[in-house]
Amino acid sequence: MEEQDKKENGEYSGEIKGGMRPSMKLVVMGIINCKPKSMELKVSFKEKAVQRNARVAGKWGRPETTLSYFPFAAGESFKMEIVCEHQQFRILIDGQPLCGFTHRALPLASLTALHVSGDLQLTKVA
Repeated sequence: MEEQDKKENGEYSGEIKGGMRPSMKLVVMGIINCKPKSMELKVSFKEKAVQRNARVAGKWGRPETTLSYFPFAAGESFKMEIVCEHQQFRILIDGQPLCGFTHRALPLASLTALHVSGDLQLTKVA
C-alpha cells in the first residue's frame, strides 16, 4: 500500500502496486463500532455472515457465505489477513482460518486496489 492511499472515517482506498500475486498478503486491522451493521468483504452482523463475491466482466457472481464460525464482535479489535494463494484467497481473522475464496478475476495482476469501508475504526492497512 502506498502513502498517497486514503484513510478516512473507517474507509480506506489504496493501490496494490503491480496487482495481486501468489504469496502476497494484505493486512487490515481495526476496531468494530459498538453498534455495527456491516463491513465490506461483506460482513453482516445481523446474519452473522461473511459474504465473498466478485464482479467479473461487469456482472456479480454467486456469493459464498459458508463459515465455520463468526469471528467479529461489537467494540472488539480484529486483525484480518488476506493471503493470496495459487488457487484462492485464504482469509484469517486474528490468526485463525476463517474461509477461502477461489479466484474468479484473472489474471490476479488485474486486482489492483483495496477498498475497506463499514462500521469500524481502521488502525492499520498494509
